[in-house]
Amino acid sequence: MKCHRCYFPACYREGKECKNLKGILEELSEFERKLLTVSSHIEKEFYCKLTRVEELIEFAKRMEFKRIGIAFCIGLLEEARTLAKILESCGFEVFSAICKIGGIDKSELNIEKINPDTLEASCNPIGQAEVLNEVGTDMNVIVGLCIGHDMLFQMHSRAPVTTLIVKDRVLAHNPVGALYSNYYKRKLIK
Repeated sequence: MKCHRCYFPACYREGKECKNLKGILEELSEFERKLLTVSSHIEKEFYCKLTRVEELIEFAKRMEFKRIGIAFCIGLLEEARTLAKILESCGFEVFSAICKIGGIDKSELNIEKINPDTLEASCNPIGQAEVLNEVGTDMNVIVGLCIGHDMLFQMHSRAPVTTLIVKDRVLAHNPVGALYSNYYKRKLIK
């Protein structure tokens, strides 16, 4: 399918079926159904009223999550601290894992370094997931993990994962800015 080429998505308002997928939603586990339902309720009640952080809090409360993990990039340490403080003030027990956890030098993994003559710890998204798995988080939140590392973290996390911040060092962690800017659109479309 190439839904991005459809300029009149009739699936949205008219229920048009370009592909029969109804059976998929009928086969959800109880937990998956709760994720879908709670998300839909939040959308209905708070559409254009809550920030993503507020939605995250409301979602976690309605899902009855108690323990929230934060997997974050060292470059967003302050943001991770602020998020943890906010979540703790809302009654959640917060755990976190920094990207460089374990302090494994990139040379041990045969990974090229930015500065070859110094110790440069590798990001360790699988280690982050394991640390949060060990404490039994109910939900994990990604704060600025590198592309690819975010995928590895999600693959190894036992708890469901949402992303709060997507890393973009050029656009102040706002990657959609490249899609809004005519300059970047012209630069990126080959």
